[in-house]
Amino acid sequence: MHNKTINTRIRGIWVSPGHDFVGRKDLGRLDHGVETRDSIECHAGKGIVGDRYYDNREDYKGQITFFDAAIADKLKAALKLAAIDPSRFRRNVLLEGIDLNSLIGMRFTLGGIEFSGSEECRPCFWMNEAIAPGAHDWLKGHGGLRCRIHSSGKLNAGDSELTVLGPVDKNG
Repeated sequence: MHNKTINTRIRGIWVSPGHDFVGRKDLGRLDHGVETRDSIECHAGKGIVGDRYYDNREDYKGQITFFDAAIADKLKAALKLAAIDPSRFRRNVLLEGIDLNSLIGMRFTLGGIEFSGSEECRPCFWMNEAIAPGAHDWLKGHGGLRCRIHSSGKLNAGDSELTVLGPVDKNG
């Protein structure tokens, strides 16, 4: 799957200025809100301008997160929900047309920006509150993709191309 270009669509983009769930077990959720954006400014090695994880720590593996629109649709059907607001997953970008797990350990470009897939964005137990009871267990193995950002630029909602460049170089 090296140097393969896939037509995709960015169906949604979100940022949140604060953490609603991190470190909140048994304390209840906070409500920093989620802002819908038409575009985001990605900074290499830092993250998304205005997002809670921006410049979190050096080489942070979750500088941006992606979620698969097909997984949202399957979860909606599995839990028999009338609708799901995809911002409730608290991932930054909702993509369609790509298996995100296939990008773990891979470098790729999306909208001209280079990323590398770090790991699955594992769902936390809060998904049962944020989405619906049963969401946490159902999402295991399908929670999204955490990535590092390797080049700076603006990522825009709408049609885009994702090009898989190859495996992450383990030596830097």
